[in-house]
Amino acid sequence: MTILQAAILGAVEGLTEFLPISSTGHLILAAHAMGLVGGVMNAFEIVIQAGALLAVVWLYRARVLQVLTGLVRPRSGGGRLLLKLLIAFLPAAILGLALHHKIEEHLFGPRPVAIALLAGGIVMVLFERWRRSRGRAPRYESVDAIPLSAALWIGLFQCASLWPGMSRSMVTILGGLILGCSALAAAEFSFLLALPTLGAATLFDFVKHRDSLLHGNEVGTAAIVTGLVVAAVVAAIAIRTFLRYLTRHGLAVFGWYRIALGVVLLLLLGHHAMGLP
Repeated sequence: MTILQAAILGAVEGLTEFLPISSTGHLILAAHAMGLVGGVMNAFEIVIQAGALLAVVWLYRARVLQVLTGLVRPRSGGGRLLLKLLIAFLPAAILGLALHHKIEEHLFGPRPVAIALLAGGIVMVLFERWRRSRGRAPRYESVDAIPLSAALWIGLFQCASLWPGMSRSMVTILGGLILGCSALAAAEFSFLLALPTLGAATLFDFVKHRDSLLHGNEVGTAAIVTGLVVAAVVAAIAIRTFLRYLTRHGLAVFGWYRIALGVVLLLLLGHHAMGLP
């Protein structure tokens, strides 16, 4: 992996991590396009998520500090938010540990990603039409108002994101909206939930592939640092832009993008499978 390739993957990660279009899916597609495949490359794609998480920590530093104070003051607002995040984190963490090897073996490829992109896009477009036809005011305007039961349901929605291409941010934001959260509350809870969820996945893969990532010939420390830094900067910009768009226009445009990309990918894969030029 060259520094330029690491920077490209870092930019893809930062741009797509918090948009409902699947960062893992786009990273897999970008890596395959550059000929970067294999277990170590899959681990690199997960490890550079830490860069995007740094952007969340910075942009939501007041919320993160509130959650940290909840460790010593469990009955405070920070303690309640910490409990919500823990409840939402556990379902995908348990399922992910149980299915990690099978997911990596069967779903880390262009075709499963294309199917997930297409299916998720259809769901998003249909949901937005349903939501706009109802025209009801949100039940939960802020993260603080989200009850524990809703946090658990958002965590169950998050399990769907174990399929690369489905998008963690898509299923958690969509879940929040279905449960009655405002767009801003759903997005903020999704971003905060990324800290334990992606943090655990990043640490797990880094420890598992540490020697190959840092000392092997395929990646190296310079590439990892480049990917992390680029991902952090791009993610910070993407989050701000996405929030402004989401509160005004909803999810439909991202759904249509996913549908178009999924269809194009499936056509290209079918074209290639038939040996056509």
